[in-house]
Amino acid sequence: MVSDAAALLTLTMRGAGPWRRHLDKPGTPMSQAAGLSRLECQEQTLKSGWVMVVRVFVAGGNGVVGRRLVPQLVARGHEVTATTTSAAKLGLLEQLGAEAVVMDGLDAASVGEAVATARPDVIVHQMTAISGKPDIKHFDRWFATTNRLRTEGTDHLLAAAEAIGVSHFVAQSYAAWNGIRKGGWVKTEEDPLDPTSTGRGAEAIRHLEDVVVKAGGAVLRYGAFYGPGATDDQVELVRRRQYPVVGNGGGYCSWVHLDDAAGATVLAVERKAKGVFNIVDDEPAPAGEWLPYLAACAGAKPPMRIPTWLARPLAGRTAVTMMTEGRGFSNAKAKRELGWQLRYPSWRQGFKEELA
Repeated sequence: MVSDAAALLTLTMRGAGPWRRHLDKPGTPMSQAAGLSRLECQEQTLKSGWVMVVRVFVAGGNGVVGRRLVPQLVARGHEVTATTTSAAKLGLLEQLGAEAVVMDGLDAASVGEAVATARPDVIVHQMTAISGKPDIKHFDRWFATTNRLRTEGTDHLLAAAEAIGVSHFVAQSYAAWNGIRKGGWVKTEEDPLDPTSTGRGAEAIRHLEDVVVKAGGAVLRYGAFYGPGATDDQVELVRRRQYPVVGNGGGYCSWVHLDDAAGATVLAVERKAKGVFNIVDDEPAPAGEWLPYLAACAGAKPPMRIPTWLARPLAGRTAVTMMTEGRGFSNAKAKRELGWQLRYPSWRQGFKEELA
């Protein structure tokens, strides 16, 4: 069991375009939206009841958020171009309703050509490269390509946006447990992120946030994802009792369901949001609380516990920090300024429904 601790701890506008009535709330699956009455649909519209149809360029449309985001944008009438790094995955994006293109986010020419051809009103940056066996003990190595996508990739997208006059930019950031380790356990957008939490990963996030905000865009700090394709590895480890609580398990984490993350992103696009937003659910909680609950929902025995002195050499400083000193985040700003309503206000509901 202990030999697997290191791995398991890691898992955690068109200017004069047409206007269309929206018939579904961001985050509502299309199958559910189709069954809503007209009155219910009207109740789920923006205050104006209308949405301006825009051309949206989703960089990284084949990621776990992109695959939930693209159909939500399409369902609300937007014209979507979505990118993938593999020609073999073009068909999936087309099935979701997007015009699919192959793009290398680390190649300035590839990015420039893709954006110039699509001529979008909004660019949504969802590019990451988090794949393979998790290795939080060697976090910089595991996140090396993602860090480049958050630095070089962001710069390429912003340059392409400026070249053709794209009016708005939305980018993915991260806020699950990496709030500054001072003061209270729940942080707002006014609180800094921990500059040492994830090594070069923290530097990459800081770069992304700085340049996007300076460009007048929106930064969406997503919490820890769960939902289809996001937590399968975690659940399997929990069921094998290979996902222990470290120390007192007092470190906080904020979660968000993929559908809710996508829904918030739709709102950031439609409302041309600016600044930083924490996209997390209503209930930040310590590891010693959410991990046993996840185990119960998965039909597993309670997780084992290991002391910090044992976890540190096995899983590394980052894993120990996450489990014992992590800070969660508040979503009050996103609710207030975006009008965001969560389908899953708490991971308690979400874990239970996903694992039912």
